[in-house]
Amino acid sequence: MQLNRLVIFYKTIGDPTRLRIMKMLSEGPLHGQAIAGKLGLTPATITHHLKRLREVNAVYERRDGNTIYFYLNGSVIKHYAKSLINLAGQDEVKKDMTDVMAERQKVIENFFTTDGRLKNIPAQRKKKLIVLEHMLKGLQKGKKYEEKELNEYIKKFHDDYATIRREFIINNYMYRENGIYELNPEEMWTKIE
Repeated sequence: MQLNRLVIFYKTIGDPTRLRIMKMLSEGPLHGQAIAGKLGLTPATITHHLKRLREVNAVYERRDGNTIYFYLNGSVIKHYAKSLINLAGQDEVKKDMTDVMAERQKVIENFFTTDGRLKNIPAQRKKKLIVLEHMLKGLQKGKKYEEKELNEYIKKFHDDYATIRREFIINNYMYRENGIYELNPEEMWTKIE
């Protein structure tokens, strides 16, 4: 949706009288005289506000004989509300992802030496999971690893291969069957919170 259309819509409905009209119409259709009477305003004032609401399709009208009834256009209201949420959410999600990536990078820098060796296994669960996921990047999905082969891979990072191998299993990063290890799908991995 074009940003200027979104701005025009919210500027138009941002008037207190128009919001009251929309609230009344959310409970059912009304004609102009009824709206004017309930709000204590002149019919000319109500006509002005209804004209503005029609311009942005927030309301629509239907004639019944000589009387024109006004209806709230719920689908249009929902469309603009969803557009606003999406607009706000995109920036928020991008910021959150940037923050998460920066935090992960900081943990990796703190726990790994420049040559890629793990200094020590973090005690804090969140940091430990970040470290384990970083170590898993070199393993191939769908490939089956013998225990000895997996131990050699882990030794590139840290000498305590048994503890790390056990952490891979405990946190559902890998599964083991008859001494053969394989990566689980990422959806099964323990979530970092």
